[in-house]
Amino acid sequence: MSKWTIVLIFVACAALSWGTYVPLVHIAAQKLHSNLRAFLFVGVAYFLVAVLIPAFFIFVLGKDPTVKGVPNFDAGPIAWGILAGTAGAIGALCVIFAVTTGGKGAAIYVAPLVFAGAPIVNTIATITVFHPTKTLPDIRFFLGLGLAAAGAAMVMIYKPVDKPHAVPAAVEQLVEPAANDAGTT
Repeated sequence: MSKWTIVLIFVACAALSWGTYVPLVHIAAQKLHSNLRAFLFVGVAYFLVAVLIPAFFIFVLGKDPTVKGVPNFDAGPIAWGILAGTAGAIGALCVIFAVTTGGKGAAIYVAPLVFAGAPIVNTIATITVFHPTKTLPDIRFFLGLGLAAAGAAMVMIYKPVDKPHAVPAAVEQLVEPAANDAGTT
């Protein structure tokens, strides 16, 4: 299997996971009647998946199948990992508050806004701060960012809105007209 096939499999798995994250966390917050309780259980899931599984491989099995070079637990790399986890946790909490504040059906537009905005922020942060480029990318690269922003705007402008249903004509005829002030109908 080629490297890019493996990359695309992981990308598809991330898209599937994150694509269902917002609706799932919205349901959790609604059923728990609390944003913070939903966030607590998101944290429990992170602990189970992101702490126990790697700890099992590293400390119980004594093998890290992902290691490249000499692995370490130095303070600097640990701080970067904690900072990354903190950014993810803050993002998760913000998503929870966004969907519950938005109300029923908010997940349908919160997720596209988050997942269109995040790559734009990621791209700008990467090419300016984390891995500055010596030359600017091709104009089509920036056109893609503009299209992502336009897509996010279109999601917000054209988000589904429940409209009151019209009263069927048969039901309307069954309802007697109300009397006016003079006692006539």
